[in-house]
Amino acid sequence: MQGLVFWIVYPLLWLISILPFRLFYAFSDLVFFLVYHVFGYRRKTVQQNLNLVFPEKDDNEIKRIEKEFYIHMCDMFLEMIKSISISEEELQKRFTFKNEDYLRELESKNKSLIIMCGHYASYEWMIAIQLLGLKFQAYGIYKRIRNKYFDNLVKKIRGRFDGILITTYKATETVQKNQQAGVLGHYAMIADQSPKLNRAKAWIDFLGITVPVFEGSERLARKLDMNVAYLHVEKVGRGYYETWLKPITEHASQEPDHYITKTFIRMLEEQIREKPEYYLWTHKRWKHRNEPIPKHAEIIT
Repeated sequence: MQGLVFWIVYPLLWLISILPFRLFYAFSDLVFFLVYHVFGYRRKTVQQNLNLVFPEKDDNEIKRIEKEFYIHMCDMFLEMIKSISISEEELQKRFTFKNEDYLRELESKNKSLIIMCGHYASYEWMIAIQLLGLKFQAYGIYKRIRNKYFDNLVKKIRGRFDGILITTYKATETVQKNQQAGVLGHYAMIADQSPKLNRAKAWIDFLGITVPVFEGSERLARKLDMNVAYLHVEKVGRGYYETWLKPITEHASQEPDHYITKTFIRMLEEQIREKPEYYLWTHKRWKHRNEPIPKHAEIIT
């Protein structure tokens, strides 16, 4: 059944991916109309999140952010599909790294780098990092898809330019083995997910609300003394993004507890407050806000 679903859907995805960009974004407009106006995909969740985080904004402003978010979300989802066939030249033109010299500087210090990413702007076209001619291998940490055919497609898409995907379950093991073998790399990790309550060992104020937070990136960086940077992506036009790697630390093992996580969250917050329409509001990021904080948990201040 999984294979049947895949082979029915894949030809459509491929056809979408080869559309010229003008038609591609016209199709995204159609998807937006269906998702937003017809099906109302997770609109209640988005509205609740926006009202929770921005109590000072009036209904008109919340409505504007909500609508612009859905337009962006549809674009971003389809841009992932566009990655099936996008050329190197087109990708480099649309997802530019503004401080690639910083990456080369870090490589010269012979230490692997953890790139902490949020669900902001575009993280799908981060695969363009492999087109910079860097010395280190690029890895992406991702959550496995249940349908093995679509899982393989995602790995194929994100690995088109020689990037390597690692599942969340094997991330720590793989990074440690690479470090022990002297294999240096750039590891991109989405770091603003909401952990399950039984794994919520740390809580932090995120956009004014105390919620549990993953500290896996920090623990790994501190243990292996890796460099850490924040992926700062700005959407500068439809289908165009500018990216900076902003340093968090080059001495992870020497940083105090929670410093890396807290710095990442504050950097992400700054972007969200400036242009909230580019954050992924369909996620139930604040679903545990009213749960009692476990006695064993730490509150990051």
